[in-house]
Amino acid sequence: MNAPDAVDVVALGESMVTFLPGRPGRLADVPSFDRGIGGAESNVACGLAAAGFAVRWVSRVGVDGFGDHLVETIGGYGVDVSAVGRDPSRPTGVYFRTAGERGSDGHEVAYYRAGSAASAMSVANVDLSVVRAGRVLHLSGITAALSSECLELVRELMTPAPGRPLVSFDVNHRAGLWRDAEGPRVLLELARGADIVFVGEDEAEEAWGVTGGPAEIRAVLPEPSVLVVKQGGRGATAFVSGAAERGLVAQFPAPLGGLQSASSVFVPALSVDVVATTGAGDAFAAGFLSATLRELPLRDRLRHGHLWAAAALTAPGDLAPPPSRAHADRLVAVGDDAWGRLRLGPGWTQAGAAPEEVRTP
Repeated sequence: MNAPDAVDVVALGESMVTFLPGRPGRLADVPSFDRGIGGAESNVACGLAAAGFAVRWVSRVGVDGFGDHLVETIGGYGVDVSAVGRDPSRPTGVYFRTAGERGSDGHEVAYYRAGSAASAMSVANVDLSVVRAGRVLHLSGITAALSSECLELVRELMTPAPGRPLVSFDVNHRAGLWRDAEGPRVLLELARGADIVFVGEDEAEEAWGVTGGPAEIRAVLPEPSVLVVKQGGRGATAFVSGAAERGLVAQFPAPLGGLQSASSVFVPALSVDVVATTGAGDAFAAGFLSATLRELPLRDRLRHGHLWAAAALTAPGDLAPPPSRAHADRLVAVGDDAWGRLRLGPGWTQAGAAPEEVRTP
């Protein structure tokens, strides 16, 4: 067998066809829906591919029209979908949701993913050499929750071994997906084995009862080389250890090289005219990873995360084109005062927009 082509990032996980309401209201009252796609890992893959990185998405879908739609749409972003398996006996997952945002009053989501093709991913039916052929492997806690076979696969991919890629892990705690009360413990185990971890303050409180903010979360998760704690509209804090980012960057660029485990950087979130929050966390992870692949300083990695999240927040649906590299770099380079004054609205990512054209208060 020929060695698989190496890529910048491999993302493994389930994507589903999503049905978005044509108007606000209860699912029982909405007469029509627009079709889209959604999946934490494929969202990251599409964003990074749209930004010019070589990205592979690995998953399984059914031999059905919905599976065709997922593969064609994700591939249309420039993602390598050649390793997506087709399952003749299991369907592609789908879900319906209301127009309200997650956590808001009246928000409804109806998942039809039990027994899906992706939930049957396993060590036996996924080519591990293809999954490992990236500089970064991006995973999330959602995949681990789908089935015992998926959990075994995630554990295998995260097991320390020569040649293991840098593992990026988004906790993505979804209490309703776990079959028992072991979910929080499993998520903590997996996060401790990753190199880069993304977790929200709200997730850490819900899953692990951590209420003391980023420093307390870091105390619970001292192992990852990079821990990014998302703090909602306030911003995000990244902690780094003195350990090298294995297989990717020898050390953090100056002036961050050699920082000890207590070292951290906080970057405030941007003011954004929000259209929809769906997919913002995935966009943040993609933005942070894009800057990591470019070996940028830690502050800039967080700023890129915020900018990519702002692109998702100012567009409907799960996926939004990220800002161009040149546009994002110009905004990342502004001083702290100018960063704090930025206010981003729909259309701000349009090609050619300069920092001074971005609306400010």
